[in-house]
Amino acid sequence: MTKLAKAEEQLMELIWQQEKVFLKDLIEAHPDPKPAATTVATLLKRMQDKGFVGYELLGNSRRYFPLVNKDDYFSKHIGEMVKDYFGDSALQFASFFTSNANLSTDELEELKKIINQEIKKKKK
Repeated sequence: MTKLAKAEEQLMELIWQQEKVFLKDLIEAHPDPKPAATTVATLLKRMQDKGFVGYELLGNSRRYFPLVNKDDYFSKHIGEMVKDYFGDSALQFASFFTSNANLSTDELEELKKIINQEIKKKKK
């Protein structure tokens, strides 16, 4: 799976949120400064070519929808990052993340609960 450029990823996030969306709605939902319609159309075309976005014609308008699941996309790229930067060790990545993400005590407690739930699942 190809990685999206930053501008494409930002646009893809809006598509994931709305699931089916027209060009004008993407521009409206985009944070300021709003991009030009031609810019968004170009990004959408590139994202189609990469296999991330599809569309259906409704009259003269295209309604875009995601072809790639958000969790699948980010899982793949996090996996590549773990492989490239942490010697393919999820443990090293988790250690780095918890040490450097500046998590609050409440967030660390919540993370601890998630880890404990995963441990219970694995023991079953």
